[in-house]
Amino acid sequence: QRILRLAEMCRRLETEEEKVLPFYPSSLAEWEQEKARRVLEETASEPLARVMKDYVGLERFWQRFNKAKLEEKGMERARAALADRNQDLRRLLQQYLAGATVNQKVPKDLHPL
Repeated sequence: QRILRLAEMCRRLETEEEKVLPFYPSSLAEWEQEKARRVLEETASEPLARVMKDYVGLERFWQRFNKAKLEEKGMERARAALADRNQDLRRLLQQYLAGATVNQKVPKDLHPL
């Protein structure tokens, strides 16, 4: 009940894209989706399977949760890539500044000796 209440609260914070396209495309083939539908329609014989039918309403929650986790991982990877790029740029800047400092110390005379 708590999760459902939180989902209702989060509904107000959804982006326009999430409101317009609430369902995510399935990665299953058409025949796999049909097989999954048939399995869900069957009467469950095992106790655990019967209990799981009570939680079918949470499928949307899990879709969103998984999407959020995937986005989080994607952002972590992007952040790591940007940090690496930042380090590379800093290293190049240090090399450039070191080269500029050396050039200023070189005497202007072509034959210092």
